[in-house]
Amino acid sequence: MSGSPPVSAVMITLNSARILPAVLEALTWCDEIVVVDSGSTDQTLAIARQFGCRVLHRDFDGFGRQKGFAVEQARNPWVLVVDADEVVTAELRSEIQLRLAEAEAGTLSFRGFNVPISLVFLGRLMRYGGEYKMPHLRLFDKRFGNYNSARVHEDVVLNGSVGKLTHHMLHDSYGSLHEYFEKFNRYTTAGAHDLQSRGRHGSVAQVVFRFPVTFLKEYLLKQNFLNGYPGFVWSLFSAMYPVVKYAKLRELESRRDRPTAKGA
Repeated sequence: MSGSPPVSAVMITLNSARILPAVLEALTWCDEIVVVDSGSTDQTLAIARQFGCRVLHRDFDGFGRQKGFAVEQARNPWVLVVDADEVVTAELRSEIQLRLAEAEAGTLSFRGFNVPISLVFLGRLMRYGGEYKMPHLRLFDKRFGNYNSARVHEDVVLNGSVGKLTHHMLHDSYGSLHEYFEKFNRYTTAGAHDLQSRGRHGSVAQVVFRFPVTFLKEYLLKQNFLNGYPGFVWSLFSAMYPVVKYAKLRELESRRDRPTAKGA
């Protein structure tokens, strides 16, 4: 679009070939695509190079640091951060170009924009519950901010006002339940380490009572029951997540407090 500043799309990858062609095809309007990979052994790198991406390697040390590094490699001030399982819709692309043209012309003073992201789970767009059009700060001027260093659930720290876009990205994160639990295991482990680094402790009550409370909140209060079977499964797994994370935190604490063979 005329007047729209150049945009760098950035993403981090690790064995992300499943829907990567669709993800990259939806980003061909960007002036560059930066891919920071942490050791893929599938077709991820070949697919990225096929689409002309600038591919870099960096050992993974947490989502915040990894995404922050990727943002730093962008050649343009405006960056669009996309996960390797998120597809930018045509409507969102047009909206981004329009809003950035307005920002370039000085009619908008925003330094970043929250992008709505909607979950696709078990083949269904989750139109109800908290996973529909959930806003995330993914489009921003990197001269005014970048990601924090959180291992998981990383956030952009931005010095400036943030606008909100209307159209969404589609987050097709899990190709199968097997893949879901592979990610589940990585995220809960990283989350437990993050809690430990912040001085949090895993009590028995947190492990025991979080499951029913979280399930009822997700399934009934957030109305995931309207999503049918995928809504039930999502609520079940969402309730399991904090339980496993805090159980892993307790395991880390028990290892730390456990006497060594030498000191026993």
